[in-house]
Amino acid sequence: MRPTGPVSRIGTSLMAVTATATAVAVTAMGLAASPAAAAPTATTAPRPGDTCTAADLGTRHPYLRTTEVSPAITHFKGWYVTEGTTGSQTVSTSTETTISVSVGLDSKIESSFAVETLGTVGASLGLSVKAEYSSTGSVSNSVTWNFGQPGYYGVYKGTRKVTGTYGSLNCNRVQQGGDSWALKWIEGPGGGSFTTFTTLEEGAVRCQDDVPAGSVVAKAQDLLDCGSAAAKAEYPAGEVAPTAKQGRDGLAQRPALTGGTPAERPEATGPSAQAALTCEPGAYKIAVPGTPLSWGAPLLAADGVRLRPSTIFSAHLDNWRLCNVTENNGVLEASLWNWGNGGCATIAAPDAATERAVLMTVTCAEDDLQRFHVYRDVPGSSKIGVQSKYTGSMMGHDRYADGEFIRQYSSGRQDGTGTYTLIGV
Repeated sequence: MRPTGPVSRIGTSLMAVTATATAVAVTAMGLAASPAAAAPTATTAPRPGDTCTAADLGTRHPYLRTTEVSPAITHFKGWYVTEGTTGSQTVSTSTETTISVSVGLDSKIESSFAVETLGTVGASLGLSVKAEYSSTGSVSNSVTWNFGQPGYYGVYKGTRKVTGTYGSLNCNRVQQGGDSWALKWIEGPGGGSFTTFTTLEEGAVRCQDDVPAGSVVAKAQDLLDCGSAAAKAEYPAGEVAPTAKQGRDGLAQRPALTGGTPAERPEATGPSAQAALTCEPGAYKIAVPGTPLSWGAPLLAADGVRLRPSTIFSAHLDNWRLCNVTENNGVLEASLWNWGNGGCATIAAPDAATERAVLMTVTCAEDDLQRFHVYRDVPGSSKIGVQSKYTGSMMGHDRYADGEFIRQYSSGRQDGTGTYTLIGV
């Protein structure tokens, strides 16, 4: 059985590899046969330019590009206390702002990458922030407060809203100059924005109170609109109608959808016709290093890519070609076409946002769900990591076993089971 379709070479990105009956060939993409030396692993969160090891090729980590912390009032009520109504009272406030935790456009915060992103935010800022899904809209709006003096109060709940943007760090080979190479954490594709918040605080504040600038209580005092006629008027004890400023600020603070790249929030794509692929001349096994199991495509469309042994009965289901190959900053991007079933590897659109979704094969199409980034070890090693372009997740497997699915993991497999070897056949 032979692959069909046009074939071309792209510079030196990949080298054709042949095999003999007695020897395993060198891998594609300028990789030779001897293993690379391991680099030390940092004990703290990696930063761009830090060293990584071959085991890190199948992993990724977030890093923060920007952060911003600002006070936000989530619940508020103007309240008037007279001489005869001082003491403890329970005030039902109105919702001013709803803050929901999100990473990209995903508010589930179920993936390890999203959790790690928020953990990095807290550690970087020295704040205790929500690192799981939460929303201030679900917070009880009643505040119990002991009013010691009469006057016009703003009764509030509030927090510090933390927003910013993040990027993705991936391990890849970097040329040091001449023939010297090293594995480094580089800025990979994917990124977006995040929103989280600190622990809520509550209280009551008057116009004449001296409060710290930039604090949550100062934000609540500002909502009192202390210079307005309404703030200076006399009221009976109890609720005070919202001032124009309170209504205006409440609307202005309501959250808009946070930004994010498609890699953070996949959208379903419709079917398209078979794509015409330009494939590299070699075919390859994507194997677990030093073992006989490699990626095997399914015969049945409903099945997924699994670890399988290569035998004379494999029917080329363990053979993959790299097609429509491009390279950017040393990172390859390609479609993975299977010689045995004629399909392209993909993460199914309905499961694209799902941690541990199974890698499938479908009819080849012009679809980013079928595009993968390939991270390479230094020349002399065949080890690679594979990342879905669209979801940002790394490919890996739960355990080494015949029949085990290849799945996507948002941060990759930190035990090194997301590092594979690309072996020419």
